[in-house]
Amino acid sequence: MPAIATTNPATGETVKTFTAATDAEVDAAITRAADRFAEYRRTDFAQRARWMHAAADLLETEADEVAAMMTLEMGKTLVSAKAEALKCVKGFRYYADHSAELLADEPADAAKVNASRAFARYQPLGVVLAVMPWNFPLWQAVRFAAPALMAGNVGLLKHASNVPQTALYLADLLTRAGFPDGCFQTLLIPSGAVERVLRDPRVAAATLTGSEPAGRSVAAIAGDEVKHTVLELGGSDPFIVMPSADLESAVRTAVTARVQNNGQSCIAAKRFIVHTDVYDDFATKFVAQMSALRVGDPTDPDTDVGPLATEAGRDEVAQQVDAAVAAGAVVRCGGTRLERPGWFYPPTVITDITRDMAIFTEEVFGPVASVYRVADIDEAIAIANDSPFGLGSNAWTRDEAEISRFADEVEAGQVFINGMTVSYPELPFGGIKRSGYGRELSGHGIREFCNLKTVWVA
Repeated sequence: MPAIATTNPATGETVKTFTAATDAEVDAAITRAADRFAEYRRTDFAQRARWMHAAADLLETEADEVAAMMTLEMGKTLVSAKAEALKCVKGFRYYADHSAELLADEPADAAKVNASRAFARYQPLGVVLAVMPWNFPLWQAVRFAAPALMAGNVGLLKHASNVPQTALYLADLLTRAGFPDGCFQTLLIPSGAVERVLRDPRVAAATLTGSEPAGRSVAAIAGDEVKHTVLELGGSDPFIVMPSADLESAVRTAVTARVQNNGQSCIAAKRFIVHTDVYDDFATKFVAQMSALRVGDPTDPDTDVGPLATEAGRDEVAQQVDAAVAAGAVVRCGGTRLERPGWFYPPTVITDITRDMAIFTEEVFGPVASVYRVADIDEAIAIANDSPFGLGSNAWTRDEAEISRFADEVEAGQVFINGMTVSYPELPFGGIKRSGYGRELSGHGIREFCNLKTVWVA
């Protein structure tokens, strides 16, 4: 069982350890949540929005300290950690300002259903369990917490065991902002304790962002209990480049899209599918720019790529690359773990990948790019869709007919044309196939944990 602890990925040093909650403490937390929901659901949107805005204001003031905490716990660069904190501020404010309209009653044509009035009303489900990952330790949790609380639900957060300080901070932040005790609680528990919480009859639903095995487990338990779930799992996003693309912009964005968050993002571009007419030019420039990235101390503002979050994660990435090379793939840059303290892996580009290699279908959760040469748009779409995942995708072209085909035919929850896949509070976020189901963010996200109640009046 992994310890619940803050371990600095840049050094491997364990900074602080935490004691897991006992069964009695977890039961008490669920009781508080259920009791609070009975009252909290009756608060109005205006009151919830005041508390949500207060949370945004506090976080904005504390962004530097919060960024340092996230960098310490999971190794993202300080620059990206600060950006994440401020993105959470934006998420809080979006739902504070828009939840009332997103959850407004939806009128029906009363005359057609023989009524004087008929409408659909969104109402909160109750206690919702959130099982969250370490890679965006604050944003992942906030994009659940903000809509869930604004909808009138209460939350229990089971965060990844390597980011306990960030998990505790979010619960404390929301309490200091004014949300009543029990509205949002962090449970410091190991993965093995999730089933007990999810099976508790007072817990109404669950959301999980994380690995496919974790998603399968939560979905199976929730299915057995007939409880609603939202799953956002892995991704192996395609990044397609066609001859009409702005190649300089495509290469520059490709580098950022692959190494964002030290390469540890579900929506990072991972498979670069390039038309043969521009393949050589793209590959040369891409390898050069990936090679030029500076790997180092994530607190140094000049660092481009910090360490991977865990030693096991670094080792898995190294093993995936080694297996590909052994099977005949060619490393164009990187490809060898760095001999230094901490869990670093260099930006890596691999070519000459064939379908019989494991890396063809696996997600590589680190700064490793797979590059494929294709003859035409048909082959590009075929390779893009030849994956068990379907989270995000990117396509670069100035041809309107190609844009239409990519938007229509790429099998993914999101298609970004001539830009990098990014999550926005205003847009629905989620995937298909083994990338999960359900949606976060936007109006679709806040409605996931609502009962859509039909009201008919004679």
